[in-house]
Amino acid sequence: MKIVSVDFGDSHTGIAECDRLEMIATPVCIINERRFEVCADKTAEKIKELGAEMAVVGNPINMNGTYGPRSEKCREFAELLRARLDIPVEMWDERSSTVTAHSIMNELDRRGKKRKAVIDAAAAAVILESYLAYRRNRNV
Repeated sequence: MKIVSVDFGDSHTGIAECDRLEMIATPVCIINERRFEVCADKTAEKIKELGAEMAVVGNPINMNGTYGPRSEKCREFAELLRARLDIPVEMWDERSSTVTAHSIMNELDRRGKKRKAVIDAAAAAVILESYLAYRRNRNV
């Protein structure tokens, strides 16, 4: 199944996709948009363009398991996507995805502007990798 993940941010939203066999998550792009509704429109269009059959939106749950204001905003964003798409839109725990993406960028020696240009898409790929591992373990 073709799945696209979204790492929503106030000004940069990362997009990643997997292959139809759900083996590899790949960063796709960054949507640079500060306006909430416009970002949802652009994200939904990108998801359609990629031919996704499912979308996964990162949910930044607090480390203690509670849902803070950032999580609420991401849930609202997921609702906007649900209204714009005819595919399932799931929320997925993204705790530490950006930290992991930064570690990957360090390993690849991506620094400064190079890092900033791809970090949100890399975080979306980390979110998707986690979701794909869950699906493999659950035989979904």
